[in-house]
Amino acid sequence: MMVGVLPGLGPSAGTALLLPLTFGMGPASSIIMLAGIYYVAMYGGTITSVLVNIPGESASVITCMEGYPLAQKGRAGVALGVAAIGSFIGGTIAMIGLVFVGPFVASQALKFGPPEYFCLMVMGMTMVVGLMGKSLVKGMTSAFLGLALSLVGLDNSSGIARFTLGTDYLLSGLDFICLAIGLFGLSEIFLSLEADLHSEVTIPPIKGLFPAKEERPIVAKSILRGTVLGFLIGLVPGTNSVIPTILSYSLEKKLSKHPEKFGTGVVEGVSGPETANNAYCGGSLIPLFTLGIPTSPTIAILLGAFVMHGLQPGPMLFQENPDVVWAVIASMFIGNTLLLFMNLPMAGFWAKLTHVPNRIMFPIIIVLCLVGTYSINNSVMDVVMTFLFGILGYLMKKGDFPIAPIILTFVLGDIMESTLVQSMTMFRGDAVQFVQRPICAVMLLITAAVLVVSILTTAKRRATYGDEEIEM
Repeated sequence: MMVGVLPGLGPSAGTALLLPLTFGMGPASSIIMLAGIYYVAMYGGTITSVLVNIPGESASVITCMEGYPLAQKGRAGVALGVAAIGSFIGGTIAMIGLVFVGPFVASQALKFGPPEYFCLMVMGMTMVVGLMGKSLVKGMTSAFLGLALSLVGLDNSSGIARFTLGTDYLLSGLDFICLAIGLFGLSEIFLSLEADLHSEVTIPPIKGLFPAKEERPIVAKSILRGTVLGFLIGLVPGTNSVIPTILSYSLEKKLSKHPEKFGTGVVEGVSGPETANNAYCGGSLIPLFTLGIPTSPTIAILLGAFVMHGLQPGPMLFQENPDVVWAVIASMFIGNTLLLFMNLPMAGFWAKLTHVPNRIMFPIIIVLCLVGTYSINNSVMDVVMTFLFGILGYLMKKGDFPIAPIILTFVLGDIMESTLVQSMTMFRGDAVQFVQRPICAVMLLITAAVLVVSILTTAKRRATYGDEEIEM
């Protein structure tokens, strides 16, 4: 919850910073903790968005547009109430969808061979690069940087050392913990330390958690629409939690009988996006569990956590590690219920965390995460690498380079390499056979379509706004 409340952190940074704490835990406990952070942090950002107009994480920006005006009218409790109820309903239905859709998708994915897996990962990587960020070139640069970093260490096939700079430290490859904490956690903190968020904040009183009787049918419909929208978008690689909230808000405004009231504090402008936000979480777990494909930066970190604990997400996960899968799903149901009944009474307390100056809070977080990084291997080099990746992430964000493609391609790089080698061995070096397999051909066609759409979209933006606004 604190991760979601504090501006500058959010689910991605929170899961990355707390990865070191999972060492010593069992696989199920580790994934449950990180998935819980991912889920609960989504609602944590809602509290400060409504009460003090400060989004705790990016998906909560839309909530500020209606939640804060409601709080100014003395209806902060209603805004938080419909957000919590919508989050509970959307999250629960999404988990039910995971229970029924997940095993079916996994059973179909068992028909995939190495060529299909390779094409699937190429498609997922391309969608992340093509759909995230303004610049296709910058997205591709980040993706290839992640692939290059994944090649550091011993070659799995030949055992030849690659890009080790003659040091034994790099023979085992770069540590995912160092990469994730640096690129997501430290870089966000470095950026946040630039902001001046020390002004006094007045927290409005919280009372009356339920909307008026005439508003309830409107809220119910917005929750239903937000659930479907968020769940479906969660299935698509390259998306993030901001997309379903924006689309849900736009849809509610378009369907409203009084669209002119949006921006002045309407409850469906809170319930719809918040429901879509949490339904997105459940939907995004299906590609992870069944195909081993992360759909967002936070899911990529969860994929890394799976791999670190000796688990391989994909179609065999439901058969080889059903205890982990169903434990995580059950924990999400429990966490969803606790989120509803525990956080509303404590909303005022969590909002007070925004009073702690960044110059005090973030240095403490930096020290704790570096100590956690050191404790994994008792290696000073791990700390140095984490700090270097933090600087790299900071510079990339300042230069508007997306971070998600690096994490995605770093995690998938080793698997992509092995499936490519297996595929080329099957094909006896004839790459043309990729397009002769129907599933591979469809995936490669989608990959090409995403690239074309991304190029055309960028060209249209450039024509509209000029070269100074949009880069190719």
